[in-house]
Amino acid sequence: MDARDADLKRELDATLHARRDLGEEYESALVDSFLEKVDQRIDGAVERRVRRQLAEQQMQTARDSRAPRVTDSWGERFGFGIVSLVLAVPLSAIGGGVARLPGLLIAWAGIVGVNVVQAVRTDPNLFGRRRKSSQDSRWED
Repeated sequence: MDARDADLKRELDATLHARRDLGEEYESALVDSFLEKVDQRIDGAVERRVRRQLAEQQMQTARDSRAPRVTDSWGERFGFGIVSLVLAVPLSAIGGGVARLPGLLIAWAGIVGVNVVQAVRTDPNLFGRRRKSSQDSRWED
């Protein structure tokens, strides 16, 4: 038995004892008083549940807002590839002209790095990473 249930049982016993002492003319007032206490208990329990559910919804909303959005449109990928190749030509020339082979390798490492980041951003499962779905992270009651 829960402590709150024990308190409620004590309240009921006290109400019944008071009814015996005071008589039937106070029965209505005693029952109303006891029912008011029961209503307060129920209201408190409902309020706690609602607060818990709201907190869970807010946490889920916060998790969803932090998750990166998948933007896997063909035009975006095509445009990024074109821009990447157009910029690769002068970067290769500058890197190779200034520092020869090491400069060229550094320029292309940067180009490849930027393209890998873009690819992972548009497809988070590209390298086998799995994101939890919102159904996997449900809270159990």
